[in-house]
Amino acid sequence: MSQIDPGTPTWLRAHNDRTAFRLLLEHGPLTRSKLGELSGMSKPTATQMITRLERVGLIRPVGEVSGGRGPNAVSYGVRTDRITGVAISILHRVIHAVVVDAVDRDHPVVEIATDATAERTPEGDVRAAVRAACAAAGLDEATVSRVVVGVQAAFFVEGDELSFTDTLPGWPAVGARRRIEEALGLAVTLDNDVNLAAMAERSAGAAQNAASFALFWIGDGLGVGVDIGGTLHRGASGGAGEIGYLAVPRAAARLAPEANDFTDLLGGPAVVRMLGGSRETLVEALPRLADDETALAALADRVILAVAPLLAILDPSMVVLGGPTGTAGGARLAQLVADRVDEGAHPRLAVRTSGTGAQPVLLGARQQLVEQIRTQLEADISLAP
Repeated sequence: MSQIDPGTPTWLRAHNDRTAFRLLLEHGPLTRSKLGELSGMSKPTATQMITRLERVGLIRPVGEVSGGRGPNAVSYGVRTDRITGVAISILHRVIHAVVVDAVDRDHPVVEIATDATAERTPEGDVRAAVRAACAAAGLDEATVSRVVVGVQAAFFVEGDELSFTDTLPGWPAVGARRRIEEALGLAVTLDNDVNLAAMAERSAGAAQNAASFALFWIGDGLGVGVDIGGTLHRGASGGAGEIGYLAVPRAAARLAPEANDFTDLLGGPAVVRMLGGSRETLVEALPRLADDETALAALADRVILAVAPLLAILDPSMVVLGGPTGTAGGARLAQLVADRVDEGAHPRLAVRTSGTGAQPVLLGARQQLVEQIRTQLEADISLAP
């Protein structure tokens, strides 16, 4: 996109058109009259803005609005078929994916089982996710220009390096993002799944008003997303928050003598055993957690051991318990953990349950994609004659 000098007629025109485009994104379809009212522009100026935006393919007529006397007014809306993206969450045995467009409409979330016997690749996993998501949404794959992919791994952006993972068979330690981009012709954002969930927690969950927070993800594996003043802390090599690999303190011996690291203490198999299961998966056992006060108390005893180092180092204003286990424990688990916090050392700490719903990783990826798609579309505004 060429640089436009501020204050020139071309710059003012592009500025007005961007204002109009953002109002259409915010409010949905608008008539010329309503767009002029919301933007503070005259009706002729609003008409010019709509004409230019329609000319470059950003908006189109979507209906008519009755104004009483006289002909109905045409309403215009942002085109959602021109550029789309796909949000993807890659888990151990399944992949979840959903189409994302500029207005963030809800599309079906698809689940693709990974074949344990097939040879997997990063480009193969993403290709399968894009195809399934587009088929479910009834959209042309050709409209997909970018993906945001959450993985159970640390990701170092500058080096395109993955680490701390054992759930991505066939994915190389270096170069996964490049391989996807070259094979599929897409713009690719790779990120740690818990980091994406933390972004969603900040924008739409329990931590919207927190000065700082730590999202403690408790599932088959463990992770921490650290948000300081609205900025996600990733670490020098993308490995911040990989708490599951830390050795447990000596205090854990009375709770789980066999535990060597925090994953042994709080990961999926440990929680299944606490709920009296043996061969169950975590997903199968967790529905019993909310009604089992003994298991909740025992879980809180273990959670506080993992939370304590976070409090000592970060002193956040909030700890959010997320992931399958944290969410299943609900408000009662959060309260039991809060009861175990040293109030003298952390008098202002709040402990909450995640408020981002069943797909927090996809939600965080969706939010990134919406912004990326809108930025990509806005780049065309300066080209409007």
